[in-house]
Amino acid sequence: MEGENIIMKRIAKYLAKLCLLFLTAAFCLMATAGIVLGFKGYTMYRSAVRQEPIEEKLRQVQNSEEFVPFEELPQIYVDAVTAAEDKRFWSHHGIDLLAMARAAFHDLQAMSFVEGGSTITQQLMKNQYFNQDKKIERKIGEIFGALKLEQECSKREIFEWYVNTIYFGSGYYGIGEAARGYFGKEPSQLEDWEALLLAGLPNAPSVYSPDASPKLALQRARQVADCMIKCEMITEKQAETMMNRLGDFVTEKKLETG
Repeated sequence: MEGENIIMKRIAKYLAKLCLLFLTAAFCLMATAGIVLGFKGYTMYRSAVRQEPIEEKLRQVQNSEEFVPFEELPQIYVDAVTAAEDKRFWSHHGIDLLAMARAAFHDLQAMSFVEGGSTITQQLMKNQYFNQDKKIERKIGEIFGALKLEQECSKREIFEWYVNTIYFGSGYYGIGEAARGYFGKEPSQLEDWEALLLAGLPNAPSVYSPDASPKLALQRARQVADCMIKCEMITEKQAETMMNRLGDFVTEKKLETG
């Protein structure tokens, strides 16, 4: 009996060493992969900004005839975009670790890239410097780029750069074209409900464009309004007022297209 106990202890000790060896090897493999991917991402970022320096690219956008400065954007529009896209935009330094952790958890659950967790700064970097491939090294390069953007640009510059270059559907790029194209107005003249609608379009512009689907545009605006309520930017009453006006707009659109 005593001999059997000694054997069992030796087997247990051997298995413990084997598990430790396996875990150490797995950790080293993951660390190596992380270093390789990190280096690839950093190389992608450095190559991109070397070809087109951030300051020069920003100036090109600001010098465009269609450029709308931050001061001409309605506050309701600014609030709606940040609530829907990046609620901690004004306080983070390019990346939102909480959002990234939440997105990683959901991605692991789904075993797929179902949620990005990208900040407005990261989205801007992706749109301006990278393609849309969902590769880990591209995501890492995007992070390096976002941190650099926050160093070289003010928050207002990043926000206005973002809204002046994103796609709003129906062939409209930038908030200026979108405001004039959908409502025949300059951005500074937008009513609250119009600003709410435009804030939701870039999430899926071809789907949510009121020209393509007024009903889906209305649903997306409701989502944006709910985000604003959660962030305490508007009240339930204000949201309902805007949604009622949007309902009238959708009805008019349906009559035009139907």
